[in-house]
Amino acid sequence: MSPSGAHPILTCAETAALEERLFAGDESAEWRAMQMAGTAVARGLLQDFRELGEFPSLGRGVVIAGKGHNGGDALLAAGCILEQHPDARVDVMLVYGQRQLRPLALRAWQLLQTKQAKRVRLVTLHSLGDHYDFCLDGLFGFQFHPPLDGRSVAALQKINALPIKLRAAVDLPSGGEDSAAFRADFTYATGVVKQPLLALPHAGRLRYLDLGFFPDGGSFTASDKVLTSEILQPLRTWRDPHTEKRRQGHLFVVAGSRDYPGAALMTVTAALRSGAGLVSAFVPESLISAFAAQVPEAIWVGMPETPDGGLALEGHHLLKKRLARASALVLGPGLGCEAETMALAADIVKSSTLPLLVDADALQPEIISGAHCPLVLTPHAGEFARIAGKQDLRVFAKKSNATVVLKGPVTRICAGKEIHHSFFGGPVLARGGSGDLLAGIIGSQLALSPEDTLAAACRGVVWHGRAADALAQAHGSVAVRTTQLLDFLGPALRL
Repeated sequence: MSPSGAHPILTCAETAALEERLFAGDESAEWRAMQMAGTAVARGLLQDFRELGEFPSLGRGVVIAGKGHNGGDALLAAGCILEQHPDARVDVMLVYGQRQLRPLALRAWQLLQTKQAKRVRLVTLHSLGDHYDFCLDGLFGFQFHPPLDGRSVAALQKINALPIKLRAAVDLPSGGEDSAAFRADFTYATGVVKQPLLALPHAGRLRYLDLGFFPDGGSFTASDKVLTSEILQPLRTWRDPHTEKRRQGHLFVVAGSRDYPGAALMTVTAALRSGAGLVSAFVPESLISAFAAQVPEAIWVGMPETPDGGLALEGHHLLKKRLARASALVLGPGLGCEAETMALAADIVKSSTLPLLVDADALQPEIISGAHCPLVLTPHAGEFARIAGKQDLRVFAKKSNATVVLKGPVTRICAGKEIHHSFFGGPVLARGGSGDLLAGIIGSQLALSPEDTLAAACRGVVWHGRAADALAQAHGSVAVRTTQLLDFLGPALRL
């Protein structure tokens, strides 16, 4: 069952049927939805622009609009941007001319002209500027049928060739998979995420703008869902004033080696920073004094080491005698791949009855196949190929009886039925240690709610991704350290 905060991803036909039910030919209702979409697109664009720095006071934008609702959304979004930045200007290219605009798109264009007449310029293919700060693509929507016609090809090729700081598509990049399709940095899916968006090569980073079409999460039995920030709601409420640390979960972390000490430290720190009441860390004994000095909140247990600095098999008894205190277990970050350490990991997995997250080096077919406990696996694409072979995500999750978190530009979480997509995060996470932080964050959620591994995994992924977005918008994606993400876990709950 999907956790609260997941909305269905629909086919184009399902989207059309939904809109028919929602609006039933009521133009005023459609206009209200278009206004909400325009406002949401503008808000999303300005927020994402922060990753590049402040929006220029004399910012210049261009809107490329077609005949229908996507063009109306883009025009209304441009109006919202102009309202917030009084010295900005926008060029508008109506690819098929004003006479071809459908009623609501025409209304949006007329409203923009009325409110911002002095700052809006109607342009043609030949009078476009030579550069822009942003572009809003509203040429085609989900009802587009290929191929592109000559006018749209010429317009898209011209726009794609221009230097533009942020290229944003409304709903879907115009042209779909065509070689001339709009090249988006971001695509803002308004109201509904349409299934084709997940496979488009030029969609850039995906954002879902919830317009309230699914007040109860949606009645569709969709095989794909998109995660929203509402999944974090349990973390936004007051803590019970009578609680104590053990009721906030006790997470055990088995991690680290002499070669990869940082992975263990990051996982433990992330678990503590994401709400775990207690964290016990089982790491090579040579690392204990340094780690305890840096993170005194954790309970550090020194494990016997192999000659090369990995965890030795003989240390399993140190974990076993303490397991009754634990709520959940994380295994893998920084372990290395020594044979003895892998044998220890296999024994831990085989004997565990606790919810168990397996990450990094411990993601080996012979290790995870021995599990008899609730299992969360957190592979990136290469690790997934190692443990799943050519099986797809849903088949593998079902066969392995695990909740699988397949990390990537869009992270996908599956427990064997629906696939839950997280659009949060971005290329700021493409650096060492991001996965170690995620393991700690999901681990803390497992310890807090061990009865629901899927919800814990989804909550951890969204929290991690939103913190990454906030980090990038504050400092950019380049000149940051991975662990700075932890400073944005608190703000991410309040955004």
